[in-house]
Amino acid sequence: MVSSLLSRFPRVSARGLLHAEQRLTERYADLVRLAYLALPPSLGRHRRVLLAHALVQRSLPAAAAGIPAPRDSSDDVSPMSRSLYVPVLREVLAVSRRPPGWPGHVPPPRMLLPRLPLVWGLRLVPRAGGADELALSRALSVLSVTASAAFTLLRVERLTETEARGVLEAAGFDRVETELDCALQLDATLDSSVASILASQEFDPCTVRARPSDLLRRRRRVRLAGTALLVALITVVTLMVCDGVPLVSPTPGPAPHRVSRSAAPDVDDVVRVAPQTWAATSRVDFTAWPARGSLVHDRELLRRASAAWAGVDDGTRTRITRTNGTPAGALLDAPHLLYAGRVGGSTVVLLHDGQRLARYGESAGTGARSLVLARVDDADVTTAAAVALDMDARRDAVRYLLAPWVAESWTRDLMRPDAPARPLAVDGDGLTTSVPVFGTGTDCGSRTVLQLRSSPRVAEHHAFLLAGLGDLTPVHLTYTPLPTRTAPPRQPREATGPAALLAWARVGCAVGSLRGSGVKAVNAWDFAEQHLPDGAGRAVWTCSRADTWRGPGDVTVTLRRTAAPAGEQARPVARLRTTGACGRFGQHVVVHANWLSPKGSWYVLVAGSRAVTGLAVTGDVTADADGPTLAARAPRGAHTQVRARSAAGMRTIDLSAERSGQRGGEG
Repeated sequence: MVSSLLSRFPRVSARGLLHAEQRLTERYADLVRLAYLALPPSLGRHRRVLLAHALVQRSLPAAAAGIPAPRDSSDDVSPMSRSLYVPVLREVLAVSRRPPGWPGHVPPPRMLLPRLPLVWGLRLVPRAGGADELALSRALSVLSVTASAAFTLLRVERLTETEARGVLEAAGFDRVETELDCALQLDATLDSSVASILASQEFDPCTVRARPSDLLRRRRRVRLAGTALLVALITVVTLMVCDGVPLVSPTPGPAPHRVSRSAAPDVDDVVRVAPQTWAATSRVDFTAWPARGSLVHDRELLRRASAAWAGVDDGTRTRITRTNGTPAGALLDAPHLLYAGRVGGSTVVLLHDGQRLARYGESAGTGARSLVLARVDDADVTTAAAVALDMDARRDAVRYLLAPWVAESWTRDLMRPDAPARPLAVDGDGLTTSVPVFGTGTDCGSRTVLQLRSSPRVAEHHAFLLAGLGDLTPVHLTYTPLPTRTAPPRQPREATGPAALLAWARVGCAVGSLRGSGVKAVNAWDFAEQHLPDGAGRAVWTCSRADTWRGPGDVTVTLRRTAAPAGEQARPVARLRTTGACGRFGQHVVVHANWLSPKGSWYVLVAGSRAVTGLAVTGDVTADADGPTLAARAPRGAHTQVRARSAAGMRTIDLSAERSGQRGGEG
């Protein structure tokens, strides 16, 4: 294959051709990985695999022409590597530059031509990795094409910053300096294990799994294609028959009323999962929910629900809403039926198409119809554990449908960590009694959350907290305890232990402000503990990260006194939007705030995560200290900058640099 491509370039000598073919064969997998990682994630894994191979094969002749002829074993590798990288990245850049208005998930026209392998119904995707691979994939998904290419050159190809800049500029990329800085910022937050993760099969487009595409979707597409072909044939025949027939002016009259209709899935295609599927699969999410409810066999109800999701106009208006970050559009696959029954004064149908939940409702009193869509494409045993089924958003209580693997259920007041959880009644279909909604506003007297326990068949002693914030799925609350200097970094855990409940009692009030924002999970990370000046005791710095279903997350940093009276909320000192800080790939952070002591003196307090070994403050105050915390006398409203020293020279994220609406975190 390589030799046949190179043979089209006569300017490559026979000896040079042999050398080029040998080098290209050796580096082929690396070049395909580079193209795969640099291509936009919106193309999907299957299309990225095929495009990566196509782009590299297209660039091989140009790359071969630039490979220097062999001289001896001491040849410099940099010119040769540069001649390989540049043509590949030029092809990637051509794919990413779409015409104005061209859909983001569709390649440009020249990339739509058929390319081998072209097999009907075949999907080629790299082998799935574990949690580390998934987290890294999410971090890379927010990078631009230029930043992704730069990151790959730095981490996988081990180029220096100068070499990577030269390759990107030679390939024709724009804004190289800015995008290279973005790649370096992400690179600074990662540990040494990332290089091995990038070399795993999760990111290897040369080691792929062949699987069929969705058979139900394929069958429907074949049916639609056949219908379209038949319509086209009838149109052609009609035009041929009418050719030469004089046109007759129609009699004036009212134009017929035409209603645009789209196809809805057949009721018989609705998928029903067996009751015990969840106990016999490794994918414990909404795909393992069985069909429950008293109306699961009501064909007319299911037809109306499917038609509403498909956008079929049946003369009755349906109010459609989407949670933040949920893609629009009718379903393409036959949906899974999760529930159909009566909840309060409404009839409710719950459907799942693999990426989204749809809750269809009909009010018994007014007959009003509604459809709520929510993104759930990365749900797991916790985030797929409950769905809100109430239809009336004005009520102060909600009923949840629990997953079949939930063995026990309680409610607890997040603001009262010492109060025991209260049992929550659940009927035979998994529908709970009414649960008070998670409150909003500054009144933090009470915040009700669900506390659920998974069946031992899924995980032993696994209890977790969920907070309903107005979306279809409640938010998963987790906790990361304070670090120690000798133990490895702590990982997020369920927020059901005493320390976790105490921390959430101080920071949980602010979670209500996330209502309706499409949040999947919130982790409260106690990243530093500090002695306060003037005998004020100890304080804990907490970074609460809210991850959305679409990927990006927002963080809020708070400071709380450990000896504060019950009910006192932690003080917010910094907020960042759409950031990787305080997550899997943003574990090295530093923050500072102005603080008023009980004796009336102002200080600047600084705290860093466990990797921080020293701090230096400049500006209105000059001070430095060893270790992850610092406190220095300062005038009121002092403006300061902080530099952090960290182990192994790792870069830290300054959480105070983009503070939202605050001058100095005074308080």
